[in-house]
Amino acid sequence: MKDIFDKLLERMGPLGMHADDAHEYFAFPKLTGELGPYMKFRGKETLNWSLNDYLGLANNPEVRKADAEAAADYGMAYPMGARMMSGNSDNHDKLEQDLASFIDKPEVILLNFGYQGVLSAIDALVDRRDVIVYDAESHACIIDGVRLHMGKRYMFKHNDVADLKVQLDRATKLAEKQNGAILVITEGVFGMSGSQGSLKDIIALKKDYSFRLFVDDAHGFGTMGKTGAGTGEEQDCMDDIDVYFSTFAKSMAGIGAFIGSTPEVIKFLRYNLRSQIYAKSLPMPMTLGAIKRLEMIRTNPEHKNKLWVIVRALQSGLKDLGFNIGITTTPVTPVLLNGTIPEATHMTLDLRENYGIFCSIVVYPVVPKGVIMLRLIPTASHVIEDVEKTLKAFTEVKEKLDAGAYKADRLAKFSS
Repeated sequence: MKDIFDKLLERMGPLGMHADDAHEYFAFPKLTGELGPYMKFRGKETLNWSLNDYLGLANNPEVRKADAEAAADYGMAYPMGARMMSGNSDNHDKLEQDLASFIDKPEVILLNFGYQGVLSAIDALVDRRDVIVYDAESHACIIDGVRLHMGKRYMFKHNDVADLKVQLDRATKLAEKQNGAILVITEGVFGMSGSQGSLKDIIALKKDYSFRLFVDDAHGFGTMGKTGAGTGEEQDCMDDIDVYFSTFAKSMAGIGAFIGSTPEVIKFLRYNLRSQIYAKSLPMPMTLGAIKRLEMIRTNPEHKNKLWVIVRALQSGLKDLGFNIGITTTPVTPVLLNGTIPEATHMTLDLRENYGIFCSIVVYPVVPKGVIMLRLIPTASHVIEDVEKTLKAFTEVKEKLDAGAYKADRLAKFSS
């Protein structure tokens, strides 16, 4: 018999197998200084395109003041216990009411974390007789929630409504046989490609199929739609999204999440969502901080307007220079290049060490073999000069990549 720890070391996983070389540089890097476009990485100032702080609220003086006052008044422990037992408050209720009003849903339930909230919501909404149909490029929280489902699940090709119909045909036959129901899951904004979910086209299928729609709009809330209420507002179909989820970890620059739906569904979730029933309530400073952040989103549209000035400048600049940024129609900005994983490593080192630019690198198996994705997250805190600096740097490193300059082993030079 093997020792389970020995088995762990034998299967470190696709990321863990590179841990020794990647740790604290490509994985678990440490960015220091005040949150914003310019932070220090290994003691050097870098232009940072890796924060999901879309609206620039993380370091906003009004937000920091609200956070500090709430921490001073309540500390980080209050309230103690899960909300169902002893951790409820008027402020938790107010945050839910404010969120419901903003996204135009009848009711909202507050969640401690987005990732665990999605897992737990999927678990609560379906049973073993039900069938899940989900987009192939769904976030890991959805994938893991689907994996926990004890019933059948079918995956449809990304944003492919024709394939979704095929899977719905299969799901319908099975659900009818088992006296079950169907839950379709997709995203409002896909965090890698920047593409929007085909929400209106999916909703149109309700004429021919019986299902409920769950939308994870983590990257859409605050950035999409006239008021920032999300991708449902952007596509004018929020009323037809049956279960709307988003997190505070992006535009709200905080911790927590929420689900919006009908009063009946929210009541059910409130008494059946295991991640909330058995977890400590969201601390009061985070709750009051979220109330302040939501107020800023509602009353200060200039933050979203500034974000989109930077988004348009960055994306149009990249396209004008011949870069492939895929099919993004959102702030998420992928830059797709051809190259190997070693070339991606050396190019990223060059960007960080010699150009002072920090962005995320994505390689196989997240993208196909031979593709390098540099993922940029523009924010309202960036300025046009940051865009111009980045366009110049990207032009030069692409020329080096095309010329084969990153094929040589230069890792030791940069990592010393």
